[in-house]
Amino acid sequence: MEVVLEKKDAAEWVYRGEGAANLVLAYSGSSPAFIGKVMRIQKAAKRNVSERSSSPTALSMHERLVWKDLEDVVTSSNRELASQLYVKHVMTPLLGPKFVDSGMRVHASREFLETVEKNVNCQRPASRVDAAKVDTECDYVLIMSDHSLFPSGIQEGETCISVEIKPKCGFLPTSKYIDEGNAIKRRITRFRMHQALKLRDGEVSEYSEYDPLDLFSGSKDRIRKAIKDLFATPQNNFRVFLNGSLIFGGLGGGAASTNLVIRDKVETALKGVIQGGDGFRTVNFLQLVAETVHRSGVMDQLLEIQKLDNLDIDGAIHAYYDIISEPCMVCTDLGKDKASNRYSSLHSLSLDESLKIVKDFLIAATAKDCSLMISFRPRKDGSTGSPYNNVYLESTKQFYDYKVHFIDLDLKSLKKLEEYYELDKKIVRCYYEMVETKERLNKTTSTEACQTAD
Repeated sequence: MEVVLEKKDAAEWVYRGEGAANLVLAYSGSSPAFIGKVMRIQKAAKRNVSERSSSPTALSMHERLVWKDLEDVVTSSNRELASQLYVKHVMTPLLGPKFVDSGMRVHASREFLETVEKNVNCQRPASRVDAAKVDTECDYVLIMSDHSLFPSGIQEGETCISVEIKPKCGFLPTSKYIDEGNAIKRRITRFRMHQALKLRDGEVSEYSEYDPLDLFSGSKDRIRKAIKDLFATPQNNFRVFLNGSLIFGGLGGGAASTNLVIRDKVETALKGVIQGGDGFRTVNFLQLVAETVHRSGVMDQLLEIQKLDNLDIDGAIHAYYDIISEPCMVCTDLGKDKASNRYSSLHSLSLDESLKIVKDFLIAATAKDCSLMISFRPRKDGSTGSPYNNVYLESTKQFYDYKVHFIDLDLKSLKKLEEYYELDKKIVRCYYEMVETKERLNKTTSTEACQTAD
């Protein structure tokens, strides 16, 4: 008999967090079917609630062109279903079935969705509540394994510690289509530049020292530095769970910088998992995470997919305008002569070639925005035969089982390319402004110091 989630079931699901498109809830009840599971519930932007498409498919006409080789994706009746099938048919083969869970759809009543929304709204960040609500028109949810736990859930006497990392883009673009005014993109990562804009707009309170190039470097020392930097300024890029419950990082938005109070809280929570005296358990845990990232090799797989974007948004945007059969707004803004010299080769491509450029860009965008979940449990003394990989933490002489999964592998909207391009310009412009301001302040300080000395 098919399961349908009803109003009475809502109390058993607790808020875990959210992204731009979905709420994530964890199961806290006793039903064997849902123990060790999380639920993704589709959100609807409040400004678009009354603008639901009357099209029988979730994808636009031009998106159906881009994904024409995936029949069940292009014929999907809603975006969440299309995204699930995209994970199954595109991201799973690329990253490997061992590391990806495309989930299972379960029907949900409108009353269930409305009750869930009432239950969790007080825990959601105000900015998220203002922007979107639960999509009560969608009649199902997506059930997935809770990757902050091992599949069996929490066994008696067993402890599981998990970390969620949002790595972001791990390479510097080299595309010849990057405009001279954007040349800084070849030297500074997108994440680092975006920090300046987020700081200016009040989205973050402190500039993060994290650099994705460290995490993707393959160097143990640089990976260790990346993990330490993420812990120091987690924002929405680093979270820690103990037995499925969040103990570090933000719920649905960013988290503040890690102060002594937060450090002490984490140190205490790690007592049953990581050996070491006070002040050393957190250090040992971060070493464990860094060692596992290095040992697993999963960052290499992710980087390979990110590099499908080999033209950067400065190149892909031209292919996009050819696909939607509209005048290229970028070339229009640049002027005929300059645009003709630099971008004529892109606008001379066949439709299939343009479609491949944009398709690869969107797949790479998924890989740049996904998260990595790594779960650990101490391996009992003398135990053998575990189906999981293991890692040895030299500083504590402990063995741990570990498992790795990629999550948040959502299908990106074709229309987003215009937003990506505009945001890219804004990020570069703001970064240049920050650099100029720093240089001006340094000159002023230097001048004042000289005058004082005189």
